[in-house]
Amino acid sequence: MCRNLSKYAPLFLLLALSGLIFLLRNIHTLEVSVVCHTASTLFQLQNSIHTAFAQKGPLPPYHNDTFCSHLGLELTPDEALEDRYLLNAIAWPKLPARPAPAPLRQTSDPVHSLFAILPSKGRREWHVGDQLEALVQMHDFQGRPKRYGGDFLVARLHSPELGAGVAGRVVDHLNGFYSALFPLLWQGTVEVVITMVHSSEARPDRVFFKSLFRSGFLSETTLCNMCLPPNQPQEPLCNYTDLHTGEPWYCLKPKMLSCDTRINHAKGGYQKHLITNKEALLFQSGVNIKVVIHASGPDRINVLPKKIGTQSLLQFMEEYTPSGYYYRGSWRSFGGTTSQFNDSSSITQCLTGKVIHMYGDSTVRQWFEYLNAFVPEIKEFNLHSPKNVGPFMAVDSKHNILLKYRCHGPPIRFSTVSTSELRYVANELDGLPGGPDTVVVLSIWAHFSTFPVEVYIRRMRHIRRALVRLLDRSPGTLVVIRSANLQALDQEVSLYNSDWFSLQRDRVLRPMFMGLGVVFVDAWEMTLAHNLPHQLHPPPAIIKNMMDLILSHVCPTKKKKS
Repeated sequence: MCRNLSKYAPLFLLLALSGLIFLLRNIHTLEVSVVCHTASTLFQLQNSIHTAFAQKGPLPPYHNDTFCSHLGLELTPDEALEDRYLLNAIAWPKLPARPAPAPLRQTSDPVHSLFAILPSKGRREWHVGDQLEALVQMHDFQGRPKRYGGDFLVARLHSPELGAGVAGRVVDHLNGFYSALFPLLWQGTVEVVITMVHSSEARPDRVFFKSLFRSGFLSETTLCNMCLPPNQPQEPLCNYTDLHTGEPWYCLKPKMLSCDTRINHAKGGYQKHLITNKEALLFQSGVNIKVVIHASGPDRINVLPKKIGTQSLLQFMEEYTPSGYYYRGSWRSFGGTTSQFNDSSSITQCLTGKVIHMYGDSTVRQWFEYLNAFVPEIKEFNLHSPKNVGPFMAVDSKHNILLKYRCHGPPIRFSTVSTSELRYVANELDGLPGGPDTVVVLSIWAHFSTFPVEVYIRRMRHIRRALVRLLDRSPGTLVVIRSANLQALDQEVSLYNSDWFSLQRDRVLRPMFMGLGVVFVDAWEMTLAHNLPHQLHPPPAIIKNMMDLILSHVCPTKKKKS
């Protein structure tokens, strides 16, 4: 595959538009200077997003077909504008007009597709500090080149024998060609791995809930959700909208019982028959879900030592700066030094006198379980909570350590949750005193994949307001936000919890909390850059690196005086 520059002349205009995506994808700085957390901070955060996007020129109109857009608190003009920019920035490229679904033979085939490593500045020699570029050309199942973009590709550069890896940035040229860009951060042999997660034709668009009502010997179960379809307009509803945040939640009213007899919340199941048999062909494991694209030539290069007198790595990485990379199995963050906490005593020493509040889904509960298992001095206090639901609490009375976990409020797809334990994170944050010995950890994404992004934006906006209030009254509070991560996919998971849905929420999350002085744990890159298989709950090696990153911010290394 040769590089034909004449093909790309019109593409550079399109690359300006892809700068929107680049802006969202590339907010990886883990240490942000703490700003004054006054009430005006929210306006400054929204204004910074508006200004950044305004520099890219006017946006096409966004047509809001929001899922139950009439529910919840009415958006302010600034919030509506923020919604518009965020949603346009993550919009999937439009496909050519034709009957849907596309025949399988005309869709992207990773086996027929190829990539080639391009020469560096006209020569096939690379040094530490250079950028590596691979050009991908997508083909369909008939072997014909694709003429439009929209495929969901991920890229990784790694050296398995060195325990080294870094996530790449994929640029869609919207004509069937893609560029995968990688910073070269270590010397030795490096291998390019490019994977098609979904084809451009595969757009899954999916979960219902239920509650049990009980009074005496009477009990009824009804359907619940943020918005219930108006199939039976005469059927009354029970309104459980949160009075503080305005988060909507409804259940069909029981026929024999009142609304105040609701005792729990549970996942009812997933919607069936979301796709036809023809559409199902677009979601086949080993065929067009997470399949590696092979190289037309060499898929690896040898990286030479950094040239003397060349610019530093951070100066070089102006176009694409990853949040960090692995080397010798350890995560090296570009947001500050990451220390290694290899034994329980070092963790205990770091957490002495600290209170750690963890809120969110099972991906942050995994951190609670890690600390509870790895540090013997921390003992879990039995609250008789359901195994996967919580709340959970662990203490080390000798070292004055308190560790707490609570799941976020609906929608949540855990097993049955008592209504008394359904708490919204924003309300919980408003009840925290905070302070320099308080750590707040948030991971909220996995249970929102079955809802439109607008629902996620609304929830994050409520949490952002609460964090501003918390940091205003207790500026020393450390706030850690975990992003989404990649996971194993089959047809069912692709429809309900695809990496594409997770990536959308990840790209919304970062700009919404930009400039708030929080620490981002880039779980997306930390799972993509690692050579272990993707899992919803990452394996221990990755969790250990995540905890090292967090603890490095809880207990930063003191710089030696010169």
